[in-house]
Amino acid sequence: MMKKNLKGELISEFIGAFILLFFGSGSVATLVLKGADYNLWDISLLWGLGVTMAIYVTGAVSGTHINPAVTIALAVFKGFPWKKVVPYTIAQVAGTFTGAAMVFGLYSRSFAEFEASAGIIRGSIDSMTTAGVFSTYPHSYLSNIHALIVEIVITAILVLVIFALGDEKNINAPKGKYAPFAAILIGITIAIIGGTFGSLTGFAMNPARDFGPKLFTSLAGWGRIGLPAPNNYFWVPILGPIIGALIGGYLYQHAVSKYILVQKEIEKVKEVQEKAA
Repeated sequence: MMKKNLKGELISEFIGAFILLFFGSGSVATLVLKGADYNLWDISLLWGLGVTMAIYVTGAVSGTHINPAVTIALAVFKGFPWKKVVPYTIAQVAGTFTGAAMVFGLYSRSFAEFEASAGIIRGSIDSMTTAGVFSTYPHSYLSNIHALIVEIVITAILVLVIFALGDEKNINAPKGKYAPFAAILIGITIAIIGGTFGSLTGFAMNPARDFGPKLFTSLAGWGRIGLPAPNNYFWVPILGPIIGALIGGYLYQHAVSKYILVQKEIEKVKEVQEKAA
């Protein structure tokens, strides 16, 4: 039974990660290749809604981690089985790789036309423009360390919100018939982060969201622009989100959740106050 359940969870994580990349990278392809009138908020919102859709489709099976950093944080702070961390991560990377491949396949003619019209040779430094459809690259003035700090901070905020929304003790988190609204709030959080800090690093916040597509582009003609990426950037969107997720999880567990009074404790406090009065 355990193996059967794990199989379903891994399929779920694959599908959820695929949905994330399919709609997220699809929106960037429309911007870059077709000149769509999108701004940073539009792109951020589409990425966020992609996550929301993934949660609605797969959340009932695997919880829709679709992010190794989230999976690791849940293992450290929420008792998620460590033996599932590596299989989940592989499924997530496979899903984002396949999502990138699907977007490339659907837009293949557009990629060829755009590269020809712009004089871009795939695999050259100029082809970062098209490789960026699939994965993240930092703004030109950012060092890897600066970008790492950005990814740590924004991922910490994301996981802080995820933990808050999943905390049964948190009276402000949607519960019961309102529980499905948590998916929308997570999507909005991602959109807000992207709209405010996405111009710096592309707001990866997810090792699978970045590594899977970089692996794809490295095999699809972009070569070293995909992996290891200019300035060996590939490790930043892997390590940064993992560190950030652990920080965000720790902060919520030890600086917020431990101070939330459960109903029984509230009643005891009221009882003491009434007796004192």
